[in-house]
Amino acid sequence: MQEVDVIIPAYKPGAEFIELIDKLEHQSIPVHQILIFNTEQKYWEALQYDHPRRKRYENVRMWHISKKEFDHGRTRREAVKKSQTPVFVMMTQDAMPADEFLLERLIAPLSDRDVAVSYARQLPRKEAGAVERFTREFNYPDQSCIKSKADLDEMGIKTFFCSNVCAAYRRDIYEKQGGFIKHAIFNEDMIYAAGCIRAGYKIAYTAEAKVIHSHQYTNKEQFRRNFDLGVSQAEHPEVFESVPAESEGIRLVKRTAEYLKKEGEGRLILPMCVTSAYKFFGYKLGKNYKRLSFRRILKYTMNRTYWESMRF
Repeated sequence: MQEVDVIIPAYKPGAEFIELIDKLEHQSIPVHQILIFNTEQKYWEALQYDHPRRKRYENVRMWHISKKEFDHGRTRREAVKKSQTPVFVMMTQDAMPADEFLLERLIAPLSDRDVAVSYARQLPRKEAGAVERFTREFNYPDQSCIKSKADLDEMGIKTFFCSNVCAAYRRDIYEKQGGFIKHAIFNEDMIYAAGCIRAGYKIAYTAEAKVIHSHQYTNKEQFRRNFDLGVSQAEHPEVFESVPAESEGIRLVKRTAEYLKKEGEGRLILPMCVTSAYKFFGYKLGKNYKRLSFRRILKYTMNRTYWESMRF
């Protein structure tokens, strides 16, 4: 069994983060190291002070950076450099292993030397609403698949879909591909996956590897999140220009409405459509961010430090 490191960027971690570390320490295969890149040391110290179950693990390593230093691409690049294992797993602090077999199942597809990345299925939290539950099922179905360049005509942008909420990487391919992009507002995982697909490698969606992960965003938060999504696509036409995302978004809205009607939740269709409108307009503005003033960009984005670090 290959050694595996788990890399987790963290920001304002709460009690759930301690549970995440505990679950990673009790997987069916041992974790070599858990590498935490924490933004703002004061928040980690607050967790250590307040949480009664805090423990010290010999294989947990910690680095602290300031908020202005954080970047979705660069921070992950620097974290990967601290790891030496042939396979490493990227996770987010709010993803919880569903069982003790997460890592074992997640890395299994990487035994194929052409598979660059394997990403996990995301299951909704217990408190998730009907719309969020269906969205998870739409994006993370119960059937695994291996995606390659041959799937582009049929699957379109879904061929490139990959999520660093929980994903395992072959280091040899990662190094050949040049790693994550250095400066990313969003989508560093999908941009990397697209590069692998274009280079002839494969991406595995591993439904048997499961994490609990979902959100309840407000409409304003959905707008800002999708603004950044649009920006990331506008900044990387080499990835997204030939595989437009709009049709996939429309398909999600239609399928969600059908699901809500079938489940007797028709009252949720109108609010879902309103939320979808917020997402669509945020996305469109992001795609056209070059036409906006810097002041408006800062108003719309979720990631102010990304823009404040750029030189115009």
